Amino acid sequence: MESYQPEYDKSSVLSDTFWRTPQRAYPGGPRQKVGQSEVMSGSSYQQFQASVNDAWDLGDDDIISGIAETRISKAISQTAALNVINSHRNSSKNVNKGDVKGETDSVKSSTEAIDVRKNEVKKLVGGQGAVGQGGSGPMRPYPGRPRPVRLSALTSREENNELKLERFQQVHESAVVDLNELKQLSWSGIPVKARAITWRLLAGYLPANSERRAETLERKRADYKHLVRQYYAASDERDDETYRQIHIDIPRMSPLVALFQQRTVQVMFERILYIWAIRHPASGYVQGINDLVTPFFMVFLQEAVPGEELDNYPLDKLTEEQRDIIEADSFWCLSKFLDSIQDNYIFAQLGIQYKVNQLKELIRRIDKPLHEHLQNHGVDYLQFSFRWMNNLLTREIPLPCTIRLWDTYLAESDGFAIFQLYVCAAFLLHWRERLMMEKDFQGLMILLQNVPTQNWTDSNISMLVAEAYKLKFAFADAPNHLNAGKADR
Repeated sequence: MESYQPEYDKSSVLSDTFWRTPQRAYPGGPRQKVGQSEVMSGSSYQQFQASVNDAWDLGDDDIISGIAETRISKAISQTAALNVINSHRNSSKNVNKGDVKGETDSVKSSTEAIDVRKNEVKKLVGGQGAVGQGGSGPMRPYPGRPRPVRLSALTSREENNELKLERFQQVHESAVVDLNELKQLSWSGIPVKARAITWRLLAGYLPANSERRAETLERKRADYKHLVRQYYAASDERDDETYRQIHIDIPRMSPLVALFQQRTVQVMFERILYIWAIRHPASGYVQGINDLVTPFFMVFLQEAVPGEELDNYPLDKLTEEQRDIIEADSFWCLSKFLDSIQDNYIFAQLGIQYKVNQLKELIRRIDKPLHEHLQNHGVDYLQFSFRWMNNLLTREIPLPCTIRLWDTYLAESDGFAIFQLYVCAAFLLHWRERLMMEKDFQGLMILLQNVPTQNWTDSNISMLVAEAYKLKFAFADAPNHLNAGKADR
């Protein structure tokens, strides 16, 4: 155990010893009780300095105090000294086979001596208490010193994914799912095998009570079939203008992905979008909503055919029941997902225009040089960020990255509408250096409308949402900081 050090006289430190003894104990050790009158006698700065426990203020005396307790026997020290003398003596002669053999023997004896020393140190540490078990032995790690690598730091990504998957499965198997815990797990990404059921839960489509899930899924899927028969199958009652616009937009969706060029897939998307538009007359169908169906469709398709390559998977291989489940679940999850941002798609899309002005104000506050660079070259935020807001960045990043980003969107406790603003700000700031190098309007717009994200992976999205969270947290205590954008609305 470490001895208790009495309070020292500050005036005698400089005269009695060269080393500076710290006022506070190092982290993990016992601390002295200092009276308020002894610390608070100086100015406000001195009070602050006295109250701060700086780990880098450790004195050298404290660092070597534990090492001094380790004792090495006289026999070991003499053996090590003789080995050093023999090594120098042999190095002064010409190297031959006999010398090499002698050096080998010397190294072996030196190694044996070191092993004996290690064993003695281990015994000494074991007698005084092991580190991490409340002991105060000499092997306690100090700040700035190298520490042994933890085995957990060497685990592979696959093992981490397996551990995370187990945690998700434990939450899913609960009688009543703790949605707050599920959101915390999901914010940093969801394993593929757990994503479909997690998205259903986070979207509010699947109830948290496990006993009600089967009944709810059966009822909601039956309800969707009824909506198809009521609104879509009856061709004489269709809204021709809405249907025509959807019918035009669907083939344009992801033209390079063979999956979305299949007629079966396009008909499924037509039904989903048409029924959603009819059930939401305040907004109706707006170009761009078709892109928001894609992530849900891909996640539920991956659940139906795990391990398959989906880019060109023939959907006719699935049974009719499997296709109906994918379509119905995509519809209901899309409806829940868009509830918090429906004002983005009402007449004139005023919600998006307001968010664009908020983004402009946010960039002006956190990066004025970039803001002025865009303004000086005639770039209006509406020209590039409207699509970001309208399509939730689905056209700016690869589809797997969009799915990873939506893991975080669905896990946002207060809805993703606010957080998406900070994601767009972080996305713009990510390209800051390249934007500042562009010296004309054309170069800026080409970059902003065709950002080079084709090689992005989940790690890029993790960094993006982390930067967005930093921005959101920085303004958390000032909820009205973006109200200036209302003046430009």
